[in-house]
Amino acid sequence: MVVFGGQVGTDMKGREAFQEIDYRAVFGTVAKWAVEIDDVSRLTEIVARAWTTALAGRPGPVVIALPEDMLSAETDLPPLKGPSPIFEPAPDSDAIASVGALLAGASKPLILIGGANWTEAGRTALQAFAESSDIPVVAAFRFQDQFNNHSPVFVGEAGVGMLAHVKALLRDADLILAINVRFGEMTTDGYSLLSVPEPTQKLIHVHASDREIGKIYVPTLGIQAGPNAFAKALTPVSGKWADWRAAAREAYEASFNAPTQPGPVDMVAVTAWLREALPPDVILTNGAGNFTVWPNKFFKFGPEARLLAPQSGAMGYGLPAAIAAKVAFPERTVVCFAGDGDFQMNCQELGTAMQAGAQPIVLVLNNGIYGTIRAHQERNYPARVSGTELENPDFVTLARAYGFHAERVERTADFPAAFQRALASSKGAVLDLTISPEALTPRQTLSQMRDAALASQKARA
Repeated sequence: MVVFGGQVGTDMKGREAFQEIDYRAVFGTVAKWAVEIDDVSRLTEIVARAWTTALAGRPGPVVIALPEDMLSAETDLPPLKGPSPIFEPAPDSDAIASVGALLAGASKPLILIGGANWTEAGRTALQAFAESSDIPVVAAFRFQDQFNNHSPVFVGEAGVGMLAHVKALLRDADLILAINVRFGEMTTDGYSLLSVPEPTQKLIHVHASDREIGKIYVPTLGIQAGPNAFAKALTPVSGKWADWRAAAREAYEASFNAPTQPGPVDMVAVTAWLREALPPDVILTNGAGNFTVWPNKFFKFGPEARLLAPQSGAMGYGLPAAIAAKVAFPERTVVCFAGDGDFQMNCQELGTAMQAGAQPIVLVLNNGIYGTIRAHQERNYPARVSGTELENPDFVTLARAYGFHAERVERTADFPAAFQRALASSKGAVLDLTISPEALTPRQTLSQMRDAALASQKARA
């Protein structure tokens, strides 16, 4: 992404002029590069570098500040012809041979995948390798759409709210082949599943950016290569780990079985119905909150399905992401999962959807609380609730004001028909789902969480 931002004229810089900011200071730590154009003769040079910087290695945003006088300055520079193609680095043949030897010597190998820039050919090649080698595959935080979840080798996602069997896989593996992954907090359960800086597991770390290899964990083998080139270069291996893979897949399949949820609308039943009803090329989006467990842990992404979800845990991301997806793919079904607090961060973007004619289906999981913060409160300071209860507007009336079809769903049994009406709407839809605050997580109610924390406090006293 290349972002152009307005800036005060160069003759006013440093005077605290109206709307002046220091772009390098503000964006320098969150963008790959932040720069300001103060000489129109360098315009094409800087834009060309911005494209290359944004696309090369680990992709990321570049921010370019444009002072007001640069917008009106004239130049005879020819326009850029467009960004040159940047081919991803390919692995050395000796590196591939070393990978094969390390895998063949393992008893509990695991493939961990993530990151951007996967192609269909790269994903297909990796799936073929994993299946022919019978090695289980775990997706890093919110990258489960990059591998076919219906494959017998896919065994789960290493992300927030990581399931016990995925933790065990990462902890107990004797070799981890990490492809295109940056080892963040969520994927490593707070860096607890792999010792820093030298893991007890053998680690093969493959990444297009040399700056990612060894940044946190010292690998047994580091390979600078793009994910697609690396996947295409792999050749099948064999070993005595069939039971290891089969048990992991069985645990993954069992993770979809959760108890009936308390309250009017049961999301276990809702997501089970959606898994069967949604088209293969559906696009799911979400923001941040406990509700994200439903699209992230209770949906199987096939090769055509996509997940748009924030790596940074940003509330309000789901709705604008869904609108953007609908702009890019107007023919595809786009479903946004949003909590009530999450939805209110950006619900005015329904106006953008109306104006652009890009109206997705929005499921508002309305439980009247900030669920994630409430969970932290109940686990650590039981019964000491502070600032997590919500007074919500009438979401149905609000959505209708923006031209959307809208309904309130107050019973699980009513959801399928309501969703079918949402699909039939040419103006998108907002379904306000009545969720009990007790249904805070799929396997532990709010009251159970509080009681467990109170009992623990009592035992310590």
